[in-house]
Amino acid sequence: MRKENNISRLAMKAMGLFGGVQMMSIICSIVRTKLVAIWIGPVGVGLFGLFNNALDMLNIGTNLGIRGSSVRDISQAMASDDRSLIARIVVVVRRWSLWLGLGGALFTLILSPLLSQVTFGTQDHMWGFVALSVAVLLMAITGGEQAVLQGSQRLKRLARASVSGTLLGLLISIPLFYWLRERSVVPSIIAYASCNALMIWLLRNKEYPPAQVSRRETVTMGRDFVRLGIYMTIGNFVTILASYVFNAWLNQEAGTAAVGHYQAGYTLINKYTGLILTALGMEYYPRLAQVASDSDKMRNSVSQEVSIAMLVLAPVVALFVLLREPIVWLLYSADFSVIHAMVSWGMVGTIMRALSWSMAFVILARGDGRTYVITESISAVVGLGLNILFYRWWGITGLGLAFMAWYVVYTIIIAVVYFGRYRLSLSRASVARWLWALAITAGVVVAVEAGCMWAAGAATAVSLAVSGLQLVKLWRG
Repeated sequence: MRKENNISRLAMKAMGLFGGVQMMSIICSIVRTKLVAIWIGPVGVGLFGLFNNALDMLNIGTNLGIRGSSVRDISQAMASDDRSLIARIVVVVRRWSLWLGLGGALFTLILSPLLSQVTFGTQDHMWGFVALSVAVLLMAITGGEQAVLQGSQRLKRLARASVSGTLLGLLISIPLFYWLRERSVVPSIIAYASCNALMIWLLRNKEYPPAQVSRRETVTMGRDFVRLGIYMTIGNFVTILASYVFNAWLNQEAGTAAVGHYQAGYTLINKYTGLILTALGMEYYPRLAQVASDSDKMRNSVSQEVSIAMLVLAPVVALFVLLREPIVWLLYSADFSVIHAMVSWGMVGTIMRALSWSMAFVILARGDGRTYVITESISAVVGLGLNILFYRWWGITGLGLAFMAWYVVYTIIIAVVYFGRYRLSLSRASVARWLWALAITAGVVVAVEAGCMWAAGAATAVSLAVSGLQLVKLWRG
């Protein structure tokens, strides 16, 4: 029991640290999005969504998953306490990141006319994609340094680099928005990538002096995490590609403004509440990788992660749904009121997402690349199909219902792998907390949609009280 409490404390400390980082990122994103919505409008938000979606696709498609897969190798090397091995792996990760970044930039340059044609139906934005090749290179280098810091448990330094890079990027982008308007979208994206690369380079891990590693050794030592990274790349690329296809389809089906509304709603559902999972994952993934060969320790870690995620998410999601109207107005503008129902129904899916997220990390921790590709590919196809189908039936609101249905299906897929393939289980306490969080969230959404704000407020208050007491209990042990 004492060890489980230690796990809970580690997870909550990481959540506090990176929760602060994510909150700062969100504040910067709020300012950026608000200025774009005011000075450029829904078209500007849509352009940001389309270019960023394309950039994510290019980044994932060309960096071979080094950012995620190498964390596993670095973490396991840290567990062995072999400084020479750690130093060599760090060199290998940095070299692979540079090589892949250069390759990705060249690939983007070559495909820029095609990317513009597919995304916008014209080649007028070709030079925008040419410029994005710089961001592809910088993001690859940044990802390598982030992996080194995360794998070596230098989380505070990683947090400082993230915050300072985001703040600097925002400061540079504000005058661009004002003076260039629609033309500021691509320069702003490059500014953010440049600032993040600069800060991560200044704060990189310098504790391990550069080791002498030949190019042949670089290829040999990097083979394992590159192999897993390729599987991760395929899985992530399919997911991003599905999102890219849907954005392009929606842009041609309903216009750029509709893409802007979708991106705004999706950001509220997936990214703003997802900051909790992102914060938890910074400590969770390296810890899980270190115990990948011990089923009992993995079960304990996953169960504790599910419990903490549910206790934190339940009141956050309930508050988000209860205050959806002022939140949408604050973050965007009155033009985005059409996404209220989309946000509400999508929030139910975040509870399913947290459960599946906690179990899915086991796939990566065990290096099971083929399973990762299969689960992510099925998920991407299902998500794309549900988005198109539900949008045709219910418009923007249907996209929130599609998100909820998508994560119900994804949770079932991951559960088959977790319980069936790996023969793992979850503690009764973690399952009970998941069911409680799901009931609270669904109850608040139904109450808000029915106009019973007093009932939604009461349920939210209960969730705040229960979660607060349970989290204190876990912390104290």
